[in-house]
Amino acid sequence: MHPHYELTQAGDRYFDGLVDKFSRSLYQAPRGELRLAMLDYLLPQMLNLQQQAVLDIGGGLGQQTAWFAERGHKVTMAEPSGEMLDHAKNWHRDANELPSDAIEYLQAPLQTIGQHAPGPWPLIACHAVLEWLGEPRLAMQTLASLLAPGGQLSLMVFNRDALRFSNAMKGNLQKALSDQLEGQGRGQRLTPISPITHDQVVQWSGENGLVVESVAGIRVFQDYLRQPALAPRERDTLLALEKCYCRQDPHWRLGRYLLYTLSKPETVE
Repeated sequence: MHPHYELTQAGDRYFDGLVDKFSRSLYQAPRGELRLAMLDYLLPQMLNLQQQAVLDIGGGLGQQTAWFAERGHKVTMAEPSGEMLDHAKNWHRDANELPSDAIEYLQAPLQTIGQHAPGPWPLIACHAVLEWLGEPRLAMQTLASLLAPGGQLSLMVFNRDALRFSNAMKGNLQKALSDQLEGQGRGQRLTPISPITHDQVVQWSGENGLVVESVAGIRVFQDYLRQPALAPRERDTLLALEKCYCRQDPHWRLGRYLLYTLSKPETVE
């Protein structure tokens, strides 16, 4: 019998009890490898990286935190799941040659980070978090409040339009037509409870005084392949294809994830 999980009082999904599943299904599998490879390719293009302090919200197993720390950033990793946070601490200690003071850890959900690490922060990473919240629109308000004037927010969200298209490709036509795409968040399946559209990101950014500087699609082609790319040469070709079209319209719009750089304008005197 599969475990049953409850959403928090705020309607959010945390991932205690799923460390092994995340590690095995998301990061030791081709889709996870491709996601990380694309972030490694895109983030230096889309962000102004100057070894500034970084707040990594919902850091999960710690891959993105390590990526920033390895490049000389002092990172505060915030994660509501104690199990995820412990895994990240152990992995950073055992597998990464990082200074002992390169990373600070904070067990807290997005909604309360301002009480512990208000900043303002010159660079915030919030990857694959909003889609697991009951109120993602309110979360954008919190993110904007934490960001320093002139700062950048690297935001990655699970793309609702891609989820609809994927369901249609799998033959789930009624589900796609009814637009009932949200997961319930109570089992081990990792369908987000609040998949997000590009138009929502644009709207919510504008509501909070943030400017959309750039956008890219992550896994534009991989999730729609009839046969997975298994051979090393096939994976290399797929990665090259993803890199070629990830920022080109219309292809980026069907990426499984959408990656944004949002900025907060300097205060005008």
